Amino acid sequence: MTPAVAVMAKVPGLVPVKSRLHHSLAPEMATLLYRCFLLDRLDALAALPRIHSVVAFTPAHGRRLMEALAPPGIRLVAQEGRDLGERLSNLLAALIADGHPGAMALDSDSPTLPMAHVLEAAEVLVGGAADVVLGPSEDGGYYLVGLRRRQAALFDGIPWSTDRVLDLTLEKAGRLGLRVHLLPSWFDVDTESDLRRLHEELAGRSDGPVRTRRCLEAIYS
Repeated sequence: MTPAVAVMAKVPGLVPVKSRLHHSLAPEMATLLYRCFLLDRLDALAALPRIHSVVAFTPAHGRRLMEALAPPGIRLVAQEGRDLGERLSNLLAALIADGHPGAMALDSDSPTLPMAHVLEAAEVLVGGAADVVLGPSEDGGYYLVGLRRRQAALFDGIPWSTDRVLDLTLEKAGRLGLRVHLLPSWFDVDTESDLRRLHEELAGRSDGPVRTRRCLEAIYS
């Protein structure tokens, strides 16, 4: 069986997305932007060899909308849990229980993330070189977390959506005796300055996330 990568996703249009951008973008435009982020991420994953792609979506009653949005052949799984920690723990545990030699949860907010980092995470987990793989985000969180075995305690008591997420996760992994592999750091897009940075990086390029680039061209035209 191949390693599994699950994109953590909100169903566009059912719940607010990119709310920290709403002061500079209308909520409808923020939703369109997020939809572009998500579809570009799924296309990038589909091009990876020997990877089982999953969309872990919320809310659960949005399954039909996500089915209409996601590319054919991508497995859909509803997120389950009271907070992000429970949702991550339950998702990764279920994928590991399905027999995947490694399970990863990946964000949908870092459109320019090189897929080489995802492949590196998969190779580390399948090869047994680490128990946990983390992809640090510049804001103090992480864009990817991967496990070889269920590790529910790793997600307990973490103050989600703060700049302490990565550091506290590393501390907890150390106390649990887990071997950690860190991927290269990357940035996600939450604020207006992040969005402008993304626009500057993609301006004039013909490669990369196509939908996201076109959406940014419309926003900044």
